[in-house]
Amino acid sequence: MKSMTVHHIEEISAIVKTGRILTNESDRFSYSFDASFGTYLPDVVIQTKNVEELAELVKFANREKVPVYPRGQATCLSGGPLPVKGGMVFDLSIMDDVLEINEEDLIAIVSPGVLTSDIHKAAEQKGLMYPPDPSSSHVSTIGGNLAENSGGPRGLKYGVTKDYVIGLEIITPQGEIIQTGGRTVKNVTGYDLTKLIVGSEGTLGIITKAILRLIPKPPASETVMAIFDSLVDAGRAISKILSSGILPSKMELMDQASIVAVENYEPSGLPKDADAMILIELDGHPAAVRDEAEQVSQVCKEVGVREVRVPQTKAEKEDVWKARKLVSPAIVRIKPTKISEDATVPRSKIPEMCRRLQEIKKKYNLHLVVFGHAGDGNLHPNIIADKSDKEEMLRVEKAVAEIFEAAIALGGTLSGEHGIGTMKAPFMEMELGAAGLNMMKSIKQALDPNNIMNPGKIFPEPGQKLVLSK
Repeated sequence: MKSMTVHHIEEISAIVKTGRILTNESDRFSYSFDASFGTYLPDVVIQTKNVEELAELVKFANREKVPVYPRGQATCLSGGPLPVKGGMVFDLSIMDDVLEINEEDLIAIVSPGVLTSDIHKAAEQKGLMYPPDPSSSHVSTIGGNLAENSGGPRGLKYGVTKDYVIGLEIITPQGEIIQTGGRTVKNVTGYDLTKLIVGSEGTLGIITKAILRLIPKPPASETVMAIFDSLVDAGRAISKILSSGILPSKMELMDQASIVAVENYEPSGLPKDADAMILIELDGHPAAVRDEAEQVSQVCKEVGVREVRVPQTKAEKEDVWKARKLVSPAIVRIKPTKISEDATVPRSKIPEMCRRLQEIKKKYNLHLVVFGHAGDGNLHPNIIADKSDKEEMLRVEKAVAEIFEAAIALGGTLSGEHGIGTMKAPFMEMELGAAGLNMMKSIKQALDPNNIMNPGKIFPEPGQKLVLSK
């Protein structure tokens, strides 16, 4: 990678006629971090809504071997947009002009800077639904969701972002503007470039427009709260509900530490002495969801639930789900540094993963909180620490490595929805094996031979290790 020169900045200025070029150090520092760890200063930040200008910038970058880092709102928890090798940051959050809902084709056409929650609102106004619902949807851009293949609570029933993307406009690493897929739900023409780009974390191209599939919004929903005296029993209940033929739209887990944190943060009558709590949402026909709510309650009783609560009013339901959304802001009041992981295991292994997480918590004497999308095995073990305490952060590093090892040993994966970025790159070979990782590297090399697109992500540098204790 080349360092940028005054001449490079002059050439960029000649290309960008409709946007802004930020070179002041204070501006560049604003783009040096995300919601993970590490600070990396870019050489220049470019804001333009003009796709042709972005394409010309990529052609320039490819010719001069200058790194390009696409960036949305930087809510990424794995280091996806960090400019680890300097170069140019493209601020795509300003590309928020296009949000079209087509009711007849059941699609949304969006530009990358549109907030995910705005897509939800626009679809619901037409009686439709865009299912992927990451917890950060009120602040994250759809471009970032596409790059990371984001999920969310509804992933259990409806899947993740890639399941709803049917077409893209992208800028290739050579600066060409191409279309993948289209407006049809069925499309089997050649390689599925759309699915390849979604989840590639900006390493294969820059997404400048997307066509998303929408579905009719279910007419009714019911919520069930199940309270347990054992985290492992809660895990068993999750497995038993899913094997009973019921498919909830959401099934969220909160352990005792997260229950206590939320109740201390904003009291609402949660049982602080319970070891775990499952929040379940069922959606569909009104009669069907009422019947399924009764079945879920019965299954929980068979496993040994302490109490089942079924909120009756819309306000009561909203309060239940508000408790789950408050976990993240609540736990950072305990200590300032939050390490958010999303190791995912097969559903049948949820009880064993819960047991291993408890062992890791005791072994390293850490404040480890377990919550997340338990219905699809996508647990979010969060470690609350203080990054100024070097000794504690060394214990955190070892614990995180063991969490990944446990997930993979149980047939799981490093990431269910947060992406790989810089944080998980050192563990990629552990899951994929050398041959699997090399195949991914071959795809990257073929499409981006000069390695200008988001370099330093997904693939580990020689000897790279997880370091949180700087």
